[in-house]
Amino acid sequence: MSTQPDANQPSAPESTGFETMLGKLVVDQGLITDEELQQCSNELLATRSEGEINTLEDALITHQFVTRRQLDRLRKEFDATKSSLKIPGYRMIKKLGAGAMATVILAEQTSLNRLVAIKILPQKFSEDPNYLERFYKEGRAAAQLNHANIVHAYEVGQAGEHHFFVMEYVEGTDVREEIKDKKRLGEEQALEIMIQSAKALEHAHSKGLIHRDIKPANIMLTKSGTVKVADLGLARSVDDLKMAKEEEGRAYGTANYMSPEQIRGMVDIGPTADIYGLGGTCYHMVTGRVPYTGKNPSEVMRRHLKAPLTRPDDLNPALSPGFCQVIELMLAKDRTDRYESMTDLLEDLELVQQGDPPHFAKPAVDLSSLAVRIKSDASESESPTAVPRRDSASSTNPMLILSIVINVILAVIIVAILASG
Repeated sequence: MSTQPDANQPSAPESTGFETMLGKLVVDQGLITDEELQQCSNELLATRSEGEINTLEDALITHQFVTRRQLDRLRKEFDATKSSLKIPGYRMIKKLGAGAMATVILAEQTSLNRLVAIKILPQKFSEDPNYLERFYKEGRAAAQLNHANIVHAYEVGQAGEHHFFVMEYVEGTDVREEIKDKKRLGEEQALEIMIQSAKALEHAHSKGLIHRDIKPANIMLTKSGTVKVADLGLARSVDDLKMAKEEEGRAYGTANYMSPEQIRGMVDIGPTADIYGLGGTCYHMVTGRVPYTGKNPSEVMRRHLKAPLTRPDDLNPALSPGFCQVIELMLAKDRTDRYESMTDLLEDLELVQQGDPPHFAKPAVDLSSLAVRIKSDASESESPTAVPRRDSASSTNPMLILSIVINVILAVIIVAILASG
């Protein structure tokens, strides 16, 4: 639900609503990539500066990124939604975005004279009871939450053929766009985003709701820097055993940030799943890379289950040790090894923000290196040519110390026996 105008797309001299939204539409529909859109936009700006009047449609077709038929279909869907959508009490202003699962419209709530975002369920899903139930569950779930860092829900209902969900309009951007613009975020900014997001999820968890789809695109940022967690489309109550059983064995979420227990389709998904998702989001923020990559979502999910995590500071050496420890604990594959709650996570995040070491996250001990060192020390003490090192206490042979202690104990015992005799 990005509420940010498409910065990549230049506006035409007499731009229609469709032309204004075209760049976002073709990307959201998966017809082109962000890089291909940028290429077309740059060329379009260049030709206009030379006095030529071209459109983004022309550029897309010239490069064979889309066909004329695909553009006609998109225009027809856009116009149909715009002309047929009428919700009592709201004045439609413009389309903010469109994806496979919903269209988002900017509107004015006339009774309160305020801007709102209205999510519209596509017609093709309106007749599917499963999609319809999930759509209304999102609205009801959001209505239970009242927190400064969560997008507020106002109304959910039906107008004619359209099912709609009215929510707070967030004017700004999202973390996904921030990563695109900056490649990776600094620790200070990332920590602030993490703390506000964790507070939002702590509130949701206190109401018995698990988000299950925490990712950069669902963490919005207002112009003043306030974080707003959005999109409760996959939210589930921890007490909803019926839905949990229905979803057993199926993976719900976004592959790049999904917890191992979600990937396995486990029934008892809890708050630790959101901790993992937030950890994956943080990893992406500060390293510029998702935790695991692959040729397809299935390969990515397999790596979440089995592959070792590349340490965040290996990709960004500027990160503090404490922050890296927090991220790694959040991304533990076994949920029992993660933070138990958002409250515990918040404590560590705030400590790191203050420049203090985290309370729960500890440096990982490299047991293999320790074993090699002990073995080396033992071999050195047994060697007849070994020369004891006197330059540091840490180089003292532990086997030698143990031998001395045992001999002293034996000597004391012998003396005690002789004295008693």
